Amino acid sequence: MQSLRFRLISWYALWLAVIFIATGIAIYWGLASYLERNLAASQEARCQRIARLLLSSSAWSEGGLAAAIRTDFAPEASGRYIRISQADGGVLYESGPPTDQSFVPARIPPPVLQAGSRRETLSDGTELVMTAVAAGAAEQPQYFIETGTSFGPVLRELHRLMLLLAGCALGVAMVALGGGLVLVRRALKPVEEITRLAEGITSRNLSDRLPVSPTGDELEHLTQALNRMIIRLDEAFQHNRRFLADASHELRTPLTILRGELEAMVRAEQLDADTREKIGSLLEEVERLAHLVENLFALSRLDAGLAQNKHQAFDLSKLVSATSEQMCLLAEDKKLQITCHAPEPVLVAGDRARVKQVIVNLLDNAIKYTPAKGRVKLFVFAREREAVCVVCDDGMGIPAEAIPHVFDRFFRVDAARNRDSGGAGIGLSIVKAICLAHGGRVEVESTQGQGSTFRVFFPLAQEQSNSVLT
Repeated sequence: MQSLRFRLISWYALWLAVIFIATGIAIYWGLASYLERNLAASQEARCQRIARLLLSSSAWSEGGLAAAIRTDFAPEASGRYIRISQADGGVLYESGPPTDQSFVPARIPPPVLQAGSRRETLSDGTELVMTAVAAGAAEQPQYFIETGTSFGPVLRELHRLMLLLAGCALGVAMVALGGGLVLVRRALKPVEEITRLAEGITSRNLSDRLPVSPTGDELEHLTQALNRMIIRLDEAFQHNRRFLADASHELRTPLTILRGELEAMVRAEQLDADTREKIGSLLEEVERLAHLVENLFALSRLDAGLAQNKHQAFDLSKLVSATSEQMCLLAEDKKLQITCHAPEPVLVAGDRARVKQVIVNLLDNAIKYTPAKGRVKLFVFAREREAVCVVCDDGMGIPAEAIPHVFDRFFRVDAARNRDSGGAGIGLSIVKAICLAHGGRVEVESTQGQGSTFRVFFPLAQEQSNSVLT
């Protein structure tokens, strides 16, 4: 309901309904007024004819006047009302009930000795259009002649007209809304295409550009602006990657020299125990810094797309089993139980060393954050077109608010995971980068105090993908 398409169609339908309603009201009241004026004009002409008939003889008997009016005008048969009043208010003639029983003459109010037209509403709700004309001298008329007709037939016809207009309006509205929906879809189709292509642009394919349609409209300007933004982002990412690669590369040599000098110093026999311990502590910090630099260098190569230099098919089950056996040595001090369930071969294609680095990093985290005598489990299996590697532990877990950020660079959950046990917060970033470089992904589920589960997905190698499908 918050989409632009829905809002455009809603506003279009709302204004279309307002226009139809306003047009219907205008037609109704305009036609009603027009018919009422025509009816009043015809009644005025009839009153003038009755006035000429009345003034043609100065001595009309009551029966003769009634007979003449019935002969010439037949008010009862035609559903009209005629009343002739004298100047003093006395009624000289009044027609009887109409044949169609459209109104009751007895309910008509007393004469209004004033010329003009008016709409009269009777006590039973019947509406009459009454027209009065003065007959005789202009300054002192002798008679007032009134004629009236029920306005009900006109109202019924107006109601039929309104129903017809409502039906036509509904049909037109449906056609208009259908056409509007088609037009909105066609108008927003380029936006959907731009959105789809923009969603596919990441830090790894910033060289891609959105297609620009030479339409000269706002969408062309928007696409050009987005392309310029992508160019600026690409330049910024390239600059950061070059800086990271250059900095990590330049730091490797002095760190290697520093480590060699410290190792040589710590082997010197003339050093006392206190100095030897301090140099050993410095050597540990140099080793930590060298490891961090190596990780940064690996990230820079992954960002540059150099993760699959040794692209080949291999068995992920064997790799995970062998790696878990090697990592068991790290778990002996904490008496952790590491089990691996990889019963069937699962072939993937990629850089074996990089994929092993993923397994090592995940196992290393599981060992670090699982308490003594805990358990770490690994599972490897094929699912549809994907190879799945699952690493579960029953350690301290990850807080819910930290889960979306665990793969961010240099992110560390809390102070409990200090620099001695938690590293620099770059291992999971490398895991994610390697997975993305191999066309895969990594997911995590965790409950604080109960453990964590990491799932790594890689595309199956072509030969196993075909066998799984068959």
